[in-house]
Amino acid sequence: MSKNKKNKKGKGIIKKWIKKIHLWFGLFIGILILIISLTGALYVFKDDIENITRKEYIYHREKNIDKKEVLPIRKLEKLVNAQVREKYPLHWVNIPIDSQMSYMFYWYEHNDNAWNYFDEFPLFKLAYVNPYNGKVLKVYDEKNGFFNIVKMIHWSFLFKMEWGKYLVGIPVILFVLMLISGIILWWPKNKAARQQRFWFKWKNIKNWKRKNYDLHNILGFYSSIFALVLTITGLFYSFLIVQTFIYTLFSGGKTEYPDFSHIKTSADVEMRTDITLNNIIDKVKELYPQSHSFSLDLGHPHMDHHEHPNFQVFVKHLAYSYHKNSSLIFDENSGELLHVHNPENKNFGEKVVAANYDIHVGSILGLPTKIIAFIVSLMIASMPITGFLIWRGRNKKNKSKKNKAKQLDL
Repeated sequence: MSKNKKNKKGKGIIKKWIKKIHLWFGLFIGILILIISLTGALYVFKDDIENITRKEYIYHREKNIDKKEVLPIRKLEKLVNAQVREKYPLHWVNIPIDSQMSYMFYWYEHNDNAWNYFDEFPLFKLAYVNPYNGKVLKVYDEKNGFFNIVKMIHWSFLFKMEWGKYLVGIPVILFVLMLISGIILWWPKNKAARQQRFWFKWKNIKNWKRKNYDLHNILGFYSSIFALVLTITGLFYSFLIVQTFIYTLFSGGKTEYPDFSHIKTSADVEMRTDITLNNIIDKVKELYPQSHSFSLDLGHPHMDHHEHPNFQVFVKHLAYSYHKNSSLIFDENSGELLHVHNPENKNFGEKVVAANYDIHVGSILGLPTKIIAFIVSLMIASMPITGFLIWRGRNKKNKSKKNKAKQLDL
């Protein structure tokens, strides 16, 4: 046997096994990838839809605000509690820079002993509040809201996040292998095959099986690069090793993320008063007058007893995206600003990590990238369906051949 024939035979065997792996993985995780991609597509426009459906409450419509003052945050907290009367204390507040917008008060409780999403979060609610009079405009049960359930199906199949994320992450790893094997199988052998693989040539084709095959191959090819980006940014939330790899890769080899836990409150607790948080709020507004909003913890004990190493305030600079943000550390007792970490202070690895969520949901550049993420998610969702139909058609064809062969033998 000549060397060329041996090489061709070897390549044929490798491609045969790649095809089998692609098929087996597809049959094994197909339904899971369908669920993950469909929920991902549904979640893409969550903020856009809520900005429309909640517009009446996002903006408080208080008149003559130039002549009025926002109520102290602790007074607002008491007024909200009196109106809503929840079992647990408020967790944090999101404060917009735009004085026309409502404050957003959150209740959020996490139960470490639960095994499913609904028990893991006994309470997750949001109240839109007029900051000038403390009136609660609307309360939303975020825990049972459509988009949050969609998100948690996408994230953990509604199981406890601690291990449910692996039930999502493992199929996604297999899907990455399917993407790679799919490209290998797609790669055209010659010019004639190449013309068929890059676009639909359906002018004289009526056979639905051929069209389904083209859909699987062509949509799979065009979505593969974007799909790889979505899967890797998704695996970021399932596996710590992926987070570490991404940070190390883009930070120039650094393995440890910047740690500011040593910067802590040192002033005496007696210095803390009801206006301490207001002093912090005023300082943030002074530093970032052009930003979108910032959030701060209201400092109460909660179910999970999670302790923060210091008092941080997260500042979101853009309305549509989280990647451009600042982190400020204050002395919780005196209200003194201890540390500022702005985008310009961050290395490239930190910036990539901060952008991971926005890349994953498509909000990194606003509406254009959201549309891309939505279309790619639908393309990915179509892959298990078209792939299954290809397998089913070939399976039926093989069974039909075997039956005919048996009849001829008889």
